[in-house]
Amino acid sequence: METLHKKTLVIGASPKPVRYSNKAIRMLREYGHEVVALAKRAAQVEDVNIQTELPENEKVHTVTMYLTATRQPEYYNLLLKLKPKRVIFNPGAENRELNEKLEAAGIETVEGCTLVMLRTGQF
Repeated sequence: METLHKKTLVIGASPKPVRYSNKAIRMLREYGHEVVALAKRAAQVEDVNIQTELPENEKVHTVTMYLTATRQPEYYNLLLKLKPKRVIFNPGAENRELNEKLEAAGIETVEGCTLVMLRTGQF
């Protein structure tokens, strides 16, 4: 188990167990991380509520992105305002434009798989 727990925002969360965002929520919880989940429709994954809006003044360490680049622009301002330590672009979510905006704001970006990062101790 990790000793340093990182509050993580999952963008593109899904209640469907076959979706990688769902697997990430469950694995983040398994590793002891607090999870905030965001999607277009409210739902539930185990003990995590999927919200349609992020609460004001929410503080997160890591954002893990599960939306394709074409669905991400509406989250640009939210991410810049949130100022997480890092944003993980999971496979299929890579976005050069957002990547550049985040790095210009001093936010670390990672192209990787949250599930693999958790399992290999790189999270």
